Amino acid sequence: MPTPTTAAPPTLTKDGSERAGGGLFLALLAAPAAMGVSGPTLALSDAARGLAVSPGTAAWLLTAYGIGMAVGTPLLAAAGGRRGPAGTVRAGAAVLVLGAALTLVAPNLQLAVTGRALEAAGAAGLNVAAFQIAGRDRSGRAPGLVAIGSAVGGTSGLFVGAAVAGTLGWRATLLLPLLSLLALAPALRLAGRTAPEEGPGTGHRPRIPALPLDVLRDPGFRTAAGLMLALSTVNFALLYAAPRRVTALTGWTGVETGAAASIATLVGALLSWQLIRAAPRLGARRTRLLLAAGSLAAAALAAFAPWAAVVLVGSATSSLVTAGGQGLLTGAATGRLPEARHATAIGLFNLAFLIGVAAGPAAAEALQNTP
Repeated sequence: MPTPTTAAPPTLTKDGSERAGGGLFLALLAAPAAMGVSGPTLALSDAARGLAVSPGTAAWLLTAYGIGMAVGTPLLAAAGGRRGPAGTVRAGAAVLVLGAALTLVAPNLQLAVTGRALEAAGAAGLNVAAFQIAGRDRSGRAPGLVAIGSAVGGTSGLFVGAAVAGTLGWRATLLLPLLSLLALAPALRLAGRTAPEEGPGTGHRPRIPALPLDVLRDPGFRTAAGLMLALSTVNFALLYAAPRRVTALTGWTGVETGAAASIATLVGALLSWQLIRAAPRLGARRTRLLLAAGSLAAAALAAFAPWAAVVLVGSATSSLVTAGGQGLLTGAATGRLPEARHATAIGLFNLAFLIGVAAGPAAAEALQNTP
């Protein structure tokens, strides 16, 4: 059996169907971006000592990554609109390597945070490119594999990060997004088949996008995006804080805590499919109430339960409602808008999710330090 390096180049046929594992390579391109969010969580105490800062201040290594993804996603998506997915892949890889190099040699927190933000922007570009390329698969299999890859990357990051910290040190956990480069060459070959076509007179015409005020004024969009922001903020606050509570309650090692937390969040993400199936019977209003109530219950369980198993149930519940919310609220965000505005609305909706990625760890740290 040929190895991935000797196998035939993965391609997508003209009708968009998947061939030679192209979707799997795109999943590998996207997964490390999500792993970069959770991977350093259990190594922050070591990072704090290495950078001579408090553990709370070291949480900026997580917050900066979320900010970098939030900023990098629209910027590199715009680059893809001008140069196609191949341009997005190249730009994302270059920014990722630059950020990782700075993170690797940074002697202080300020430069490490800057490196993490750049790294995240590059990882966001590769994530965008993966979905751009996978979008040619009309069967939906390739986009589905990319989404699953992102989910697996995020949920396994706690365990992988703890294991990497135990063998290679805390700084290596900050570099997990570099794993995307393993799929760089196959992704570029796939991207070469998805270059944008320009008609006569359409190339090199600068366009200034209008402010999406119509989208922001739509009450359906505001409700969906606001709830997604809340769910995401709670979820990533627990991603930062819940493993620490588990360790404090059990005395487990980082690897043991990471394995337990990864399993809990993965189970929650998988169970979200049942919520998505039940949503049509519940109706939009009850579904939104269930998502909000589930997120509040998850936060309460993780923050106040005196048993580690219940804290992990809180993490799983938050993962369930956040993953389910991403699927269910995307449609609600665009439901009242004309089709021509759907792409803009989805982009802004995803931005709300990414703001929660950045805000969650900062909020958890602030609450932990509140007297």
